[in-house]
Amino acid sequence: MCVRGTVMALMVDLPGMLAQRRPRIVVLGDVMVDGWTTGRCDRLCREAPAPVVDVTADSTAPGGAGNTAANLAALGAETVMVSALGDDQTGQALLESLRDAGVHTDHVLPVVGRVTTTKRRIIASDQVMLRLDEGDRSPLPPDMDERLATELRRALHGCDAVLVGDYGTGVIGPAVKQVLRQARREIPLLAVDAHDLEAWRELRPSVVTPNAAEATALLGHKPDSFESYGEQLRSKTGAAAVVVTLDREGTVLLAPGVPPHRTSADPAPDNHATGAGDTFVAALTMAAACDVPLTTAVSLAQAAADVVVHRPGTSVCGQAELVERLGRHESPSAHEALARIVAEHRTAGRRIVFTNGCFDVLHRGHVSYLEQAKRLGDILIVAINDDASVRRLKGPERPVNTAADRAAVLAGLSCVDYVTQFADDTPAALIRLLRPDVYAKGGDYSENMLPETPIVQAYGGEVRILDYIADHSTSAVIDRIRSA
Repeated sequence: MCVRGTVMALMVDLPGMLAQRRPRIVVLGDVMVDGWTTGRCDRLCREAPAPVVDVTADSTAPGGAGNTAANLAALGAETVMVSALGDDQTGQALLESLRDAGVHTDHVLPVVGRVTTTKRRIIASDQVMLRLDEGDRSPLPPDMDERLATELRRALHGCDAVLVGDYGTGVIGPAVKQVLRQARREIPLLAVDAHDLEAWRELRPSVVTPNAAEATALLGHKPDSFESYGEQLRSKTGAAAVVVTLDREGTVLLAPGVPPHRTSADPAPDNHATGAGDTFVAALTMAAACDVPLTTAVSLAQAAADVVVHRPGTSVCGQAELVERLGRHESPSAHEALARIVAEHRTAGRRIVFTNGCFDVLHRGHVSYLEQAKRLGDILIVAINDDASVRRLKGPERPVNTAADRAAVLAGLSCVDYVTQFADDTPAALIRLLRPDVYAKGGDYSENMLPETPIVQAYGGEVRILDYIADHSTSAVIDRIRSA
């Protein structure tokens, strides 16, 4: 798993960019029904000292890997479900719920005689009183295991990632695992969310997401902190990266080459936490499948989980809700998050290059100078003026393209590692925060023309003026379009 990639550091725009990419993600695992019966409780029954719940509402939703798939679809992924469930009314209703959520279910097999797994919670006054579980947990019959393996093989064609949700209900058998084993080299990203992660070690997952209890079981003891146990957890699980989810305490990413990365959660009552892990791993997988660095992907996934933990029952986080959540604190947190990522790259010995501009209509001159800038170091950060700033600098008819569109085009260039935007007329404040090793600008400037030069030189950085390609400016391009 690479922890570098092309991504906007401006987090609020990231969900839209991911949805535009629309990665094809195969979700393999245990699908179940989450049921919620809610009501009032103000007395005990006469037959026994048991509470009486007067039911006011009853609802169901896809649970387990089904909830993960529903979250992926809500975030904009092309989501393909591979699973088996009972050939019963509950299973049929579950399939309809998945389809309504936008999940492709052509590779979900009904199994005659099997009882679909259901977990029903009885809730009174916002308190879970009882949970009723039913359904088969026995392994699939060998013939159904082979059939499901065939369905998986078909589903894997052209996928960007596979997300495994293995909760031990017997759906993932030896034939299914053998297909994954044979196809592993062709799977760009394999994320595993399983109660028994050691069982997946031989498949060398890209990332795994144990909770605190599962990570403790892997280590054989409860540590004061998981930050020092990245190597052991990666060895135990065979994973390139491990994200330990810590409920109210957020998460910690343990990946080689970077310091442990922590996220903070927005705490909610424990009875609202059902399905938050499914949402987290869905958002994490979608971002990682689009080459978003894991540090950013984990922060995005934490925000998605924060959305659903503040709702009762099992729910999903959609793109609009995630944007709203990220937008609450966007301006300072985006640049601060980028600063933390830059610090991690610097700790790993990487040279940081920074440049800025409007980049309104990307042309050959832009691409040439960005490629030159990347050759000056290891990480290239491009900061773009936001729309209001462009209007102040270029006039009321600019920008032609919005900041989100400009950033998306830049992010598609292989030489660009991070894109962010700033609201001031100059990036001086951002340069002071990030302290890049090299500040690069196009050849139509000189060092003494740049107000940022004294800032860069004051902390020991270097200012580099790059080649300028004549007759390749945004204004010239726009004039040619208008004249045509």
